[in-house]
Amino acid sequence: MRGILLWGLLLIVLSCQDKNTTVQELGGILPEKEVVFEGLNRPWSIAFLSENSALVTEKNGDLVRIDLIAKTKHKIKGFPQDLTDSIGAIHIGDNSGIYEVLLHPEFAENRKIYFSYAAKKPGEGKTTKFVSAELQKDSLSNITPLLIAEPFTPINYHYGGGMTIGHDTTLYLTVGERLFWEHDEPELPIAQDVTDSRGKIHRFHLDGSIPDDNPDLGPNAIPSIYALGIRNTQGIALQPGSNRIWFTEHGTIQGDEINILEAGANYGWPNMTTGKLRSKDYKPPKLEGVEFTHPIWFWHHTVAPTGLCFYTGDEFPHWKNNLFVPGLSRGSLWRFHIENDTIKSVEELFLDSRVRSRKVAQSPDGKLYLLTDTEDGQLIRIKPQSIPQ
Repeated sequence: MRGILLWGLLLIVLSCQDKNTTVQELGGILPEKEVVFEGLNRPWSIAFLSENSALVTEKNGDLVRIDLIAKTKHKIKGFPQDLTDSIGAIHIGDNSGIYEVLLHPEFAENRKIYFSYAAKKPGEGKTTKFVSAELQKDSLSNITPLLIAEPFTPINYHYGGGMTIGHDTTLYLTVGERLFWEHDEPELPIAQDVTDSRGKIHRFHLDGSIPDDNPDLGPNAIPSIYALGIRNTQGIALQPGSNRIWFTEHGTIQGDEINILEAGANYGWPNMTTGKLRSKDYKPPKLEGVEFTHPIWFWHHTVAPTGLCFYTGDEFPHWKNNLFVPGLSRGSLWRFHIENDTIKSVEELFLDSRVRSRKVAQSPDGKLYLLTDTEDGQLIRIKPQSIPQ
């Protein structure tokens, strides 16, 4: 596995050094950026209502609807009142805020959406909360909790908050383990404790009920848990064609990963990591009889990977079914060519215009977009540029 990863890194270097190779691979087309919307307060996620209208979550702001033609932004009314009130203002590095937004597959008929955010509970702290709601004329109604990732704690980090819908029309939710330092772990680490909802990926039916075929993790396990050993997963996406779900994972000192989701899998945190632990003296307990699932890919430097997307559009034919992963650290954007669950080649795009980025998304017509994680956040279209022959 390590040899494959090192070879992938070599391909990155080669693609960066030889621009002609990239042009040839794209069939004479290079990508370029076009800013199509500005003024978003650290945008986290986007859900297209149509080709020119979308819901956007602002991590440090609101759930909003944007119009790409009129260049307008409208606040969605009726957001839950338990949204934490310390977003980005009190604690430096505070990860609190509004996270994913996702449309129900039958949104046109039922107007149902899903979203996640950091919820507060007076006297106890905050946690990740997932809800469903109906959207009518820029207002929310019938708000129903799906998962409240108890316990509430005063810690301001690693909420997770990612969501996707699988090929079986079940809903997958990611919850971070919430700790900053490993030496704060209890005797059984949070992400390894199946009686604790944190540090897990959960699975629900779209109506909020728990599927009968979720993995059996023991008599006292939380029944919605689908996989464990998660530090902080934000990006999670369904791969077209294969019906597999891929997700990104934040490490501490390096250790950023890409994984394929498997029922009942244990992804190892904090006992196994491709990076280093932040608490140098912390020794994870030995867990007898536990098998860990290794990542499909990991970086040897910090990327802080976020909301990934599989591209299925037609504007870049040679990018068909490639995986795109943005990064917060260094503002990187990565393209992965995948064959049979194996990453065959990797390219870092836009080396001359890096920007801290939170999400890659595709519009209904197959256009590729990028959300920048800045106070004056942008929605950027990645479009083809013809190369003179």
